[in-house]
Amino acid sequence: MSTVDEIDLRLIEFLRRDGRRSYADMAGEIGLSLPAVKRRVDRLQAAGVITGFTAKIDYSKLGWTIEAFTELRYTGKTRPPEIERLAAELPEVQAVYLIAGDPDALCHIRARDVAHLREVIDTIRTSGGVTGTKTFITLGNTLGNAREPA
Repeated sequence: MSTVDEIDLRLIEFLRRDGRRSYADMAGEIGLSLPAVKRRVDRLQAAGVITGFTAKIDYSKLGWTIEAFTELRYTGKTRPPEIERLAAELPEVQAVYLIAGDPDALCHIRARDVAHLREVIDTIRTSGGVTGTKTFITLGNTLGNAREPA
């Protein structure tokens, strides 16, 4: 893709905050025509800069009141695809981040309560190759949902 300019960056920020924001609304705020905004968003999608649109969920309304991050340590023989498999297999796992150093990965988890969180962590511990975990339960997010992980 050719360069991304300031207008593209503003459009990306609008869509990051609200993926359902209308092209007309963005066009009015930026000072471009609706077709020009649509062309730019289409170009950003075609170039892979915008990879999709998602819904932001208030998990507490679903009864999932616990949010935690668990450090994962693996044996030296564990391959990254085996670590990433957790995200696909457990609905409570929101994301798995492979990281440099110790630990090997960081797992973002949502659960109904502490007992549910313990079940999830026990499942992870017995998933193969895990040699240790360390879990941090969050007390809140000071940025709100504006920068929630994907």
